[in-house]
Amino acid sequence: MEEREAMMIIRNLEPADAEAYWNLRLEALKMNPEAFGTSYEEAVQVSLIDVVKQIQNERDHYILGAFTKDHQLAGMTGFRREHKIKTQHKGTIWGVYVPRIYRGQGIAKQLLMEVINRGRKVDGLKQINLSVVAANQAAVELYRKLGFKTYGIEKNALEYQGQGYHEELMAYFY
Repeated sequence: MEEREAMMIIRNLEPADAEAYWNLRLEALKMNPEAFGTSYEEAVQVSLIDVVKQIQNERDHYILGAFTKDHQLAGMTGFRREHKIKTQHKGTIWGVYVPRIYRGQGIAKQLLMEVINRGRKVDGLKQINLSVVAANQAAVELYRKLGFKTYGIEKNALEYQGQGYHEELMAYFY
């Protein structure tokens, strides 16, 4: 099936987006509990005030949103760079999620390409790491198409309702 690219506005989340972001994050945790390290049960207890504090707009620490022309949040991902001297050449993509109704439109690809392109402008950044549930083949294939390489598998990286989920550890190198 050919993917059609939706026209999205990709931008950093602002504090005013906190409620929409958090609702989408909670949906992600509820709909795909096997895919995220944080559980819905833990996240639902976080206050909106604390969510606003999580929203960073730094060159190397941010949450991106994909917005429709009518301002609906249709996808998200986070990025954070390591800050210790020996690891500051690395960053991490986290929390990639696109709701089911928006899937197949290239939104995750647009978000990830934005992170990769921004990373080129961050002095000293040499790689971006991520982990993905190995059973999520659509996500694994997207990451591969964008240039991420697998460097390992963590068996039973996450456990949900007694079932273990392996994670594929991937990196993009500049």
